[in-house]
Amino acid sequence: MSTTAETTGRHDTAGGTPAEHARRLTDLVGDRAGGWDRAGVLPVDLLRGLGADGLLCAEVPVEHGGLGWSSVVNGEFTAHTGSLCGSVRSVQTSQGMAAWTVRRLGDRAQRAAYLPRLTGGELAAVGFSEPHAGSDLAAMSTTIRPDGDTVVVDGRKVWVTAARYADLLVVFGRHTEGGGAVVVVPSDAPGVRVEPVADPLGCRAAGHSAVVLDSVRVPTSAVLGAGAGLGLLVASALAYGRKSVAWGCVGILRACRDATARHAATRSQFGKPLAEHQLVARHLAGLVTGEQVATRLCEHASRCWDDGSPESVIATLLAKNESARRAAEGAAAAVQVLASAGAHDGHVVARAYRDAKLMEIIEGSTEMCELLLADHAVRTLDTTR
Repeated sequence: MSTTAETTGRHDTAGGTPAEHARRLTDLVGDRAGGWDRAGVLPVDLLRGLGADGLLCAEVPVEHGGLGWSSVVNGEFTAHTGSLCGSVRSVQTSQGMAAWTVRRLGDRAQRAAYLPRLTGGELAAVGFSEPHAGSDLAAMSTTIRPDGDTVVVDGRKVWVTAARYADLLVVFGRHTEGGGAVVVVPSDAPGVRVEPVADPLGCRAAGHSAVVLDSVRVPTSAVLGAGAGLGLLVASALAYGRKSVAWGCVGILRACRDATARHAATRSQFGKPLAEHQLVARHLAGLVTGEQVATRLCEHASRCWDDGSPESVIATLLAKNESARRAAEGAAAAVQVLASAGAHDGHVVARAYRDAKLMEIIEGSTEMCELLLADHAVRTLDTTR
């Protein structure tokens, strides 16, 4: 690989197979993820290179510069990214959500305007949460106000993943003429201020930031989905995010399984490898089981997504909730087995332990997911039996 490729992440054959891209990504990340995590920052050239290869939103159709991958194929690639570096995977999820929002809510002209930018090296972040509005959408206070051939955006978003690196901010808010809207805001527009989160718990290098929007003016052509219900708009983007996070958790589980198995097979206590101690073997078995369960749920959710199945929403919700829970449990088990060998900043299982906990919170907390799953059970009850 050339020096340029190592520095920027750009490849000579951007149209390679998913397996070829996965091998290149492995080479690019190498053993650097721990250092990125400790420093709290990713190389922007790496992210732009991956974006220019279409790998940050690979499901975008070829006509818009994407790779046109299915959800299943992109999911496996997302899991591979997650096994290497949770922060890179978080940026990948953010870019994918931004692209999906444009595909879902934008008209033909907006798709043609924005998608090639997202597959051409520009980076994007999506702003949902506010200081007093997380799962409670009714409390969202960001406003999008028409003013002639422009709109004026005012508000504050928190925990916006990748905002530190973003060229474009995809902001959800209330349209002052009714309903909700999404607006695409250049991060360098007058009135935009990006404030990186100091020392986040997990995915430390993913560029989590607060975003302040103070009378930010953009053209009306930057508004997507104006007038639609705010809940519907957010749900559309969250569906993609939940699917991507779920696959990322598969990657966490795979990284923890491999690190734990390697350590247990080579570390001896009381005259035999750790793997031969039954209580350690139980942890290994749990990691294998967790990875397999999460993988099958994600595969099902992605197949539903690819087929346009009405089961897609509940399948995605289930995959996100269970994969995040399994990842948190699996990472805790991995730290337990590795003990002091894995209990230092930057180690793969230490990163996994923190990253997995965050996965139980973002894109719908475990509690919110469980409430929605319970509601689904009641709504779909067969009352004829």
